[in-house]
Amino acid sequence: MPEETLNPPPPGSEGAKDVLAPCRASVPMDDPDPVARLAAALGPGPFALIILFAARAADMDAILARATETFPRSEIAGCTTAGEICETGYADGHLVAVGFPAAGFAAETVLIDPVDAVDSRDVIARLRRARQALHRRRGDFAHELAILMVDGLSGHEEQLIAALAGGLGPMPTVGGSAGDDRQLVRTHVFADGKIRTRAAVLCLLRARAPFRVFSFDATCPSRTQMVVTSADPVNRAVLRINDEPAAREYARLLDRPVDSLGPEIFATRPVLVRAGGRHHVRAIRHVGPEDSLVFFGAVAEGMVLTLSAESDLAAHLGGVMRDLRRDRTPRMVLGFDCIFRRIAAESMQQTTEVSHILAENRVTGFSTYGEQIGTMHVNQTLTGIAFYGPDGTP
Repeated sequence: MPEETLNPPPPGSEGAKDVLAPCRASVPMDDPDPVARLAAALGPGPFALIILFAARAADMDAILARATETFPRSEIAGCTTAGEICETGYADGHLVAVGFPAAGFAAETVLIDPVDAVDSRDVIARLRRARQALHRRRGDFAHELAILMVDGLSGHEEQLIAALAGGLGPMPTVGGSAGDDRQLVRTHVFADGKIRTRAAVLCLLRARAPFRVFSFDATCPSRTQMVVTSADPVNRAVLRINDEPAAREYARLLDRPVDSLGPEIFATRPVLVRAGGRHHVRAIRHVGPEDSLVFFGAVAEGMVLTLSAESDLAAHLGGVMRDLRRDRTPRMVLGFDCIFRRIAAESMQQTTEVSHILAENRVTGFSTYGEQIGTMHVNQTLTGIAFYGPDGTP
């Protein structure tokens, strides 16, 4: 079942509903002036916040300068991706924009640089000042929301989220770890006109209209369990499982040769950890030295891992999207979709079907190297926010 919070709709006028949800646009990166194309598609605004999701090949210095010139009154933030989600579903080589109209949102951005040396007191103080500024400007906007984008190769998402918690309080927090087109070399985030690695950007919002925060995955546990008997938590590496070299034991449990291990296997047969009364994927990044396994999330000795059973990604996605439409139809869904879900769809020959479901349900976002929901860093989920009009109509 998805994890979610539902913010009830505030009183609102029928005439204002067109500016109460974000709008979206996308353009191929090889367009001569992608920002101008995006601006034309988004409309006149004004926008409180523009979030950009960019393919790794993008000239981010030029794009960010052009965006700052084009949207001088807007906060601008974003990150590089492992693939984009636009109006047609999954895409590659695109620049995607999500605009938050000023009539329905107020925004502040906080750049956290670097993420591996966070001063918790300073970050909490900055967050409280930003929240107070938002309240002074738009205290009449009833709902608060935080959107987090972080370097997906930093290995510090858990520590960052813990540091942010004291400054965010009960504010719903959702986000994704930046990608680099599956290269696993370097990712970028940007805000305040700056492009950074090993950094994070937090977008704080106040909103007039209701939204629903969600996080779900398509996995289910099998009966096969294993125990981490040696680990290197600093590097997110599992050295031994069941007192055998980790990669060899994982391959043995799958009845596969160790040299067959790679993204496709990691995506379709991930391992799960149990926390908060349910199982969560702990995604494997790659096979490391001496047949270790390097993960996208925290690991520790004594951790019990459960091998996932095979599942139907497209059927599950269709079901949870219907649930998001159960009481009202979202105007737009901002989605942070783990790259391993896309790899799994490719492996199952379901890419077209999954893309169609995403497009049909107005999902826009990017393929991530991990997702953030509340105080948790998770893997292999679709995590996001469904934005609604005041009466739930499209």
